[in-house]
Amino acid sequence: MERYIDKSERQCLKWRKSCQQDLPLDSPMNQDSPIQQESRPIGRKAPKTKRGSNSTNDTTKVLEQIALNGTMKIERDMKRDANEKVMYKEFTGERKYARKQDMEKKDRETIAMDTSHMSLEIKSFWKLQRRDVMRRRLFRDDGPSNTDWLNDENH
Repeated sequence: MERYIDKSERQCLKWRKSCQQDLPLDSPMNQDSPIQQESRPIGRKAPKTKRGSNSTNDTTKVLEQIALNGTMKIERDMKRDANEKVMYKEFTGERKYARKQDMEKKDRETIAMDTSHMSLEIKSFWKLQRRDVMRRRLFRDDGPSNTDWLNDENH
């Protein structure tokens, strides 16, 4: 199978033949020299293929780095979510405590209300409010009660 010879290579071969014909037969240049045995110089495709193989390695490294970054991001997000849950629980606990303190303060104010200067309707309103406070404290209920047995005049 013949290999393809381009124009520059043909010119080089012609020049070598002409140089060998001018030399005597026993000349050291006429014999196989190391220059003739050298392989062809690297063309344009060889460096490109080398770069291509390096780019595949680089691509692999980049993909590995992207996967690692994704894993690290997921871990960071999970930690942040856990911290947010803890903060939310603390916040709701503090809010519940503040609400309870506020309700106790209002209850104390209701019980301590001076009704001596008020009209009969307003006095009866505050009397009912005091009964609701006492009911909540008695039954440890956090809201208004549906039972009206304490409001009954017979008790």
